[in-house]
Amino acid sequence: MRVLRSALMLMVLQGVTGVRALDITLPAETAAYRASPLPGYQLVRQNCLICHSAQYVQTQPPTSARGYWEATVVKMKKAFGAPFPEEDIPSMVDYLVKTYGAEH
Repeated sequence: MRVLRSALMLMVLQGVTGVRALDITLPAETAAYRASPLPGYQLVRQNCLICHSAQYVQTQPPTSARGYWEATVVKMKKAFGAPFPEEDIPSMVDYLVKTYGAEH
């Protein structure tokens, strides 16, 4: 009964306020991952851009060690549900730490 009341209230509010969907056009992406021959480069491009821009990686501390990058990639997979295979993690971490972290 409570769900029915909530649905009816929502329908009334939509009718009263004229709620409708908005079309939003976002600006084109300008950030890009640094090109690299490392296998992790392509994996990062295909796996990380699903959820966030390359700018996210560019704002991480440049002195970050391998452990930091590994913890970050694992967090994206386990805590945030990033849809990439676990076997991609070592190559992605290698690219990130060598391109943006303490090993470059």
